[in-house]
Amino acid sequence: MESISTARRTEDIALDLLKFVASQANVGSKSAGSTGFGLPTSPKSEEQVTHLLELYARCREAVEAPVEKK
Repeated sequence: MESISTARRTEDIALDLLKFVASQANVGSKSAGSTGFGLPTSPKSEEQVTHLLELYARCREAVEAPVEKK
């Protein structure tokens, strides 16, 4: 088994990438309150969770992708 103390796990790196991307794209953030008129534009919490899980899977794929050597 490889030493985990010196190297970060890919899951941790993917989670940090997810946090960065989500914060930059305002994914999962709560929208400002509305006056009650009009259609609600914010996605439901279940949809947000699904979207975040899909984004995390994509981040894992990006982190675990083999690096092309030149």
